[in-house]
Amino acid sequence: MNDVLTYKGYIGSVHFSAGDNVFFGKIEGINDLVTFEGETVPELKNAFRHVVDEHIKDCERENIPVEKSYKGSFNVRLSPDLHRRAAISAKMYGTTLNTFVKEAIERRLELSH
Repeated sequence: MNDVLTYKGYIGSVHFSAGDNVFFGKIEGINDLVTFEGETVPELKNAFRHVVDEHIKDCERENIPVEKSYKGSFNVRLSPDLHRRAAISAKMYGTTLNTFVKEAIERRLELSH
């Protein structure tokens, strides 16, 4: 399992480069590539918080919407048969495909805890 950092609704990946002896990561779930690094865990955490704050400032300065990690929508790629079966099941339960998928994900996450 990979570790992540969280700050102000942002998620940062955490990796280690043995060759460079440095921790590094990037803000996940946004369109921009925003990276950070540190030689120690406290340096890595501080660098992550710093780049998040800078990302927010940059968005505000450029008058563009502040993009947060994982906005709550995503595309799911399915085989046509699975798509059809899920859509039919959703109809049979009297719900939308979106709600059907959301509830399936929620049930799966409950089982994994």
